[in-house]
Amino acid sequence: MRVLAAMSGGVDSAVAAARAVEAGHEVVGVHLALSRAGGTLRAGSRGCCTIEDAMDARRAADKLGMPFYVWDFSERFRDDVIDDFVAEYRAGRTPNPCMRCNEKIKFAALLERALELGFDAVCTGHYATLVDTPEGRELHRASDNAKDQSYVLGVLTAEQLAHTYFPLGSTPSKALVRAEAEARGLSVAQKPDSHDICFIPDGDTRGWLADKVGAERGEILDRTGAVVGSHEGAHAFTVGQRRGLQLGVPAADGKPRFVLEVRPVNNTVVVGPKEALACSEIAGERFTWAGRAPSTDSFACDVQIRAHADPVPAFASLVDGLLTVRPDTPFDGVAPGQTAVLYDGTRVVGQFTIDRTVSAVPVDA
Repeated sequence: MRVLAAMSGGVDSAVAAARAVEAGHEVVGVHLALSRAGGTLRAGSRGCCTIEDAMDARRAADKLGMPFYVWDFSERFRDDVIDDFVAEYRAGRTPNPCMRCNEKIKFAALLERALELGFDAVCTGHYATLVDTPEGRELHRASDNAKDQSYVLGVLTAEQLAHTYFPLGSTPSKALVRAEAEARGLSVAQKPDSHDICFIPDGDTRGWLADKVGAERGEILDRTGAVVGSHEGAHAFTVGQRRGLQLGVPAADGKPRFVLEVRPVNNTVVVGPKEALACSEIAGERFTWAGRAPSTDSFACDVQIRAHADPVPAFASLVDGLLTVRPDTPFDGVAPGQTAVLYDGTRVVGQFTIDRTVSAVPVDA
């Protein structure tokens, strides 16, 4: 195949590219410049897409003897990921920018350009497995559950999966990937993994949002509507948050309270007991199928609501364009804007953005 290897400058994408070359494919490396004013150096494991990362990717490509380019996707990244992130917080939702980046940048914008240039597939260092069946290509979990990234890849469609290549999916552990990089002489063998949100490298999401969204004082309410405190900006709160609430009125039972809901329309935050975070139902209209669609509109599945959460057995139903999921046991602390990924065993069935949640605990409980 003619393969375009997306090289972030990290060890995973470097080893993935190396395996593609070793498999006999014609491989070209590309690093995506996602910021017009990218930092020169990384801060340990924080941030990515810096000039240092681009240089690390170039050194790996040179070591592997393959052509290498840097493509400027900063405008697309700003429009589809950063602006979306801000808009979601303005609307009181909690977005996942990594999901949006995979959906809009790596497997949409990048793949589109790759196909236009005559490449057969885009290769990345994600830990997930592709299985070809008579019914089409399927996306499955990686062999290493600790590194499995199928959740953040749940946004991929059948067309995108057909042109995707994950050489690391069957690798038993990240330690083996680092050892392989060392043996291949790749300088990124011991480079720290990236964490946090790449476009907020200092990790201060609250401060970054305050600058983008603006801080406006508002009220904190309990579930009955009584005022129990105030805040300096609803955008700074997420469902499930306990710390930093600064409540002026203690709970009647003396127990801690948690953020249950963020209401941007009237700039209020609702708090309550931990039990009220239990969620008996989630639903959303923005959904996609990873490969073939389910054969019926109602089906049993496992649902994962965070990248490293345990999957929960559930029942899903699609009625009038609304995908609703009812778990066998309540989810804990689900926020609108999060992504729910549906599985059938190890296979990713599809995903949807959560628009609505239903608490398992009545207000008067």
